Amino acid sequence: MELLERATEFENRKFSFKTTSDRILASREVKALILELNEVYKLEKDPQIMDHMKRLTVVKQKIEKRLKGRP
Repeated sequence: MELLERATEFENRKFSFKTTSDRILASREVKALILELNEVYKLEKDPQIMDHMKRLTVVKQKIEKRLKGRP
């Protein structure tokens, strides 16, 4: 499945975003991946897909925390 491969590739990518625009693009990309995986999960109910979504959500939260700035 190509979608799971893209999700795994994004998850294993090095996260050293130098600029704010890089972070914004990464946040949008991971959000799109999560939504696509969610649509597939609704049909198949595969726990492996849910695990991918959970790990990607953690990555997304880290990116967004960095975007908003730490108090």
